[in-house]
Amino acid sequence: MEKAKLYYTPPTDEQFNELKEKAIEIWQGYDDTYGYATEKINAIKDIENVSDNFMYMVAMFDIFNQEKLAEKLSFETRKAVRDRMIDGGNSPEYIKF
Repeated sequence: MEKAKLYYTPPTDEQFNELKEKAIEIWQGYDDTYGYATEKINAIKDIENVSDNFMYMVAMFDIFNQEKLAEKLSFETRKAVRDRMIDGGNSPEYIKF
C-alpha cells in the first residue's frame, strides 16, 4: 500500500488558520479544572502549517467533537480535512467532515 501523500500535505494558510481558530474555540468551551483544555490550546496555538499539523489538530478530538468542529468550518476547509482523512485510510462512513 502506498503511503498517504495528501495527509502530510499542508492545506492553504487560510484553511489551516480557520481550523486552528475553531479548534481553539471548542477547547475554550471546556471545563479546565485540571488544565486539560489549556494543554490542548497550548499544543496548537503556536503550531505552524507544515506536514500533517492540520490533521494533528483534528486528531485531538473524538468523533463527537470532530462533528462539532466540522459544523464550524467552511465547505472548503471541511473538504480539505475529509480528503486528507480518506487519503490517510479512514472509512468515509466514519468521517464527519
